[in-house]
Amino acid sequence: MQRWTARIDPPWSLDAWRAAARIGLTAGVAPEQIDWLEGREASLLDAPDLAGALSSHDPAAAPVLRVSKAFLELAATVLCHRDAQRLPLLYRILWRIGHGQREVLSNPTDADVLRANALTQAVRRDSHKMKAFVRFREVPGEDDAFIAWFEPDHHIVDRVAPFFARRFAGMRWAILTPSRSVHWDGTALHFGGGAKRSDAPADDSREDLWRTYYASIFNPARLNERMMRQEMPVKYWKHLPEVSLLPTLVRDASTRVEEMHARQAQEPQRRIPQAPVPLPPTPAEAGSLDTLRARAAACRQCPLWEPATQTVFGEGPARARIMLVGEQPGDREDLSGRPFVGPAGQLLDQLLVEAGIERSALYLTNAVKHFRFQRRGKVRVHQRPDREHVQACRSWVAAEIEHVRPDVIVCLGATAASALLGSAFRFSQGRGQWHALHDGTRALVTVHPSWILRQGDGPAREAAYQVLLEDLRKVKDASAP
Repeated sequence: MQRWTARIDPPWSLDAWRAAARIGLTAGVAPEQIDWLEGREASLLDAPDLAGALSSHDPAAAPVLRVSKAFLELAATVLCHRDAQRLPLLYRILWRIGHGQREVLSNPTDADVLRANALTQAVRRDSHKMKAFVRFREVPGEDDAFIAWFEPDHHIVDRVAPFFARRFAGMRWAILTPSRSVHWDGTALHFGGGAKRSDAPADDSREDLWRTYYASIFNPARLNERMMRQEMPVKYWKHLPEVSLLPTLVRDASTRVEEMHARQAQEPQRRIPQAPVPLPPTPAEAGSLDTLRARAAACRQCPLWEPATQTVFGEGPARARIMLVGEQPGDREDLSGRPFVGPAGQLLDQLLVEAGIERSALYLTNAVKHFRFQRRGKVRVHQRPDREHVQACRSWVAAEIEHVRPDVIVCLGATAASALLGSAFRFSQGRGQWHALHDGTRALVTVHPSWILRQGDGPAREAAYQVLLEDLRKVKDASAP
């Protein structure tokens, strides 16, 4: 029986495994004929590469096997496990699907499916623990730069890194592990090889504050050591600064519970009055955009500030010739504190390049400075701001215009247009046309990049793309010196 070698590099790559599996299926190579290797692992059998199995087969004559999304998700997860038998296991399941057992995944008692599900659960558990127990430490001598050390059981760094990119989008960070590292520069993820524990800071000044906070919220009445060790296994304790407090907290728990029972009930303390809402400064009072930005960070003129992460103020040159005004910040903008950095902002970057406009020369802002959203599970879904939200932020936008004094303003979408041109403005009639603000500044009304994204794929999206591109080219021509 002819044997073949299939090398998967990196060993957790679904694309690499699919490419090898596709060759095996096309050439009719049975599972027991393949010697699966990871990365640069040496072959004991010295079998030829699996690609050679296609030499005597016509790929066009081979039947096309379509697998379910559930199988692909299973394979992507199982590949992250370190079990050396996971590669032949997945190919064996795929082979069975292609040879008359298409419903094999629906049989939870099948030996192969049972094993694959066990590997999946282990990877998911490891991923959850990484999200829970990674602790970032500040890099000495650098601003807003953090490093964490973690020792996962499986190949999960690539799988979990996007979670940290979303959660900590506004800071620069790196996560180091013995076999893989990832770095977030504020824009993109960069992966590299393994590292040593000494490459990460051993401690930082914030950890004393964290230990103080942890001790203050520790509830001795709810102490359950068995559950604590189950949810926070001992092997992760070396990553957690609060662990040094546990022996004392556990030892004194019973005494503290008795003190809590003996303590007299206290009347509720009176509510501390809310600080007065700062009014937007006049242009003369503001002094600079930085001063204006600091004042806006404390804005409480509408309820949107409370669920939002932060105020997202405008950014760009103080004397920019072109100002772009959008609707409101989105999820990525709310987390990072910068306008137009999410999917719509990335599409806008592409359009600006094609229109010949440099983003660094623009002042970008939004008509509303806080993210309005609805929660659907763990996802924050954009919700259009109401008129009162636009009205509350109008003074901030007006102050930005007064400071920057642009030659041209671009209103991206109906919300921005109504904020600058009045609630009576009709977007469908005024789009693509020049209008004049009260001070004579020229304003072009056009669509928002997010509208293009909502068109899906195909001709409709391409047509929408061209609409905004043509309008941006008008702005380019109008602002030329």
